[in-house]
Order: sequence, then structure tokens, then C-alpha cells
Amino acid sequence: MNVVCETERLVIRQFDLNDDGFILRLLNEASFIRYIADKNVRTQADAIAYLKNGPLLSYQALGFGLNLVTLKGSDVSIGMCGLLKRDQLEYPDLGFAFLPEFCGKGYAFEAAKAVLQTEMMDPGLETVMAVTLPDNLSSNRLLKRVGFRLSGTTEVNGSQNNLYVYRR
Repeated sequence: MNVVCETERLVIRQFDLNDDGFILRLLNEASFIRYIADKNVRTQADAIAYLKNGPLLSYQALGFGLNLVTLKGSDVSIGMCGLLKRDQLEYPDLGFAFLPEFCGKGYAFEAAKAVLQTEMMDPGLETVMAVTLPDNLSSNRLLKRVGFRLSGTTEVNGSQNNLYVYRR
């Protein structure tokens, strides 16, 4: 288990192939499809391919990626949070998604803050971006609370998104 960081209530660790069941569930939540994208992950094999070609590849190539968020002491998987590098954005961006039953409890804020503090310790990483749909009010609010500043809009996954910037 490769732990990225911990908070009072959470353990944030890198994904491994045993997390396929969680990925299958999270990526098929209506809120994930609505506010992030339909990744067309419908089977266990799709989930394993997503992990191999997404987070696991990112860890190898960049040293960071999306991470699994679990409740400390119970190992219950509740969401994901980490940095991505999208071709259409100049800098890495913060990504996060949580199962609906764990939303509204401060976990996303706690995870985002911890991931930023940990990843921004890399001396080469001074700027992180974030994108979210304008009508995703909770994500827009969270980004502002952790210190992102709205800088404009950009197209991601075929939709106009608010573009935020966070600087160390």
C-alpha cells in the first residue's frame, strides 16, 4: 500500500488493481457521469484497464495521479482525489470524485487540501489547475475554499468548464 498522505479521518493512497470494484462503482455513479464524464467503464475488465492506463500509468510517468481515498481505520473506499495531467491544460489539475453517501461531510475538502499540501512539496510543482462545470456548485465552492482562484473557462470533455488556478 503506497500511502500518499493522511488526515485525521482519511488515508489517501495510490490505486492498485485490487481497487477495480470500487472504480467500477464510482465511475458509473450518475453524479460522476453528469459532472465529470462517462468513461465507459462497465465491466471488471474495463475497470482494470482504466486503472492500468490512468492512475497506474500516471504514477510511473509523472510521479502523481488520482488516488484512492479511504476512511482511516476502516479501509472503506469513499472516493478519489489527486493530480492529473491533461493534454489541454498547461499544468497538472486537481481531480476528485466521491460516492454520493460520503458527499457533504467535508471529506472532499479534507482530501483536496491534503493532496495539494503533499504534492506541492515537489519543488518543480508551483501551479495546479482545476476544471469543473459551472453548475457543479459544490465543486466550485470547494475549489475556492482550498485556495483556487477562478481564471476563466476552458473546454474539457466537450463542455465549457470553469478554469481555476492554484499557486504555491
